[in-house]
Amino acid sequence: MVVFRSPPKKSTPAYRFIFRSKLAHRISPWLDHPVRCSPVALFYSLATLSCGSLFLSGCASLPGGAPPLELYESKPVKVEIGKASFYGGRDIGRPTANGERYHASNCTAAHKKLPFNTMVKVTNLKNGKNVIVRINDRGPYAKGRIIDLTVVAAKKIEMVSDGIVPV
Repeated sequence: MVVFRSPPKKSTPAYRFIFRSKLAHRISPWLDHPVRCSPVALFYSLATLSCGSLFLSGCASLPGGAPPLELYESKPVKVEIGKASFYGGRDIGRPTANGERYHASNCTAAHKKLPFNTMVKVTNLKNGKNVIVRINDRGPYAKGRIIDLTVVAAKKIEMVSDGIVPV
């Protein structure tokens, strides 16, 4: 497990989720209050935004000689070696330690001491596959394990059949 970046002490969530109707509305993080609108207005605004983004996507390409963008520092801050497991099932929809809801489709993980929103590269030492996850929960509480991955992250490094693997 390689730790790439620790966030600043006060971090704000990337999105706020509001469950006022049957739909979950993603609201921009810089708003201090939730925005309420009807589902019809939300549908038309999202449709307009998606059509506009498709129209303008041809202008968003990088030139051929441009270096790739880095989302995190490529130099690791810390390296840990130990065993990893994964969790899911009954935890879907429950709040994690940082207040987010656990979603089965997110590549997140639980660690005992790393700060929330830290990006971690987890490598399965059996097959060499790796995945980058974000720390949003605390754990694992089983002895000898250093990280708990979500099911999606576990599938990406092919550890679901093994259950516990060295990372």
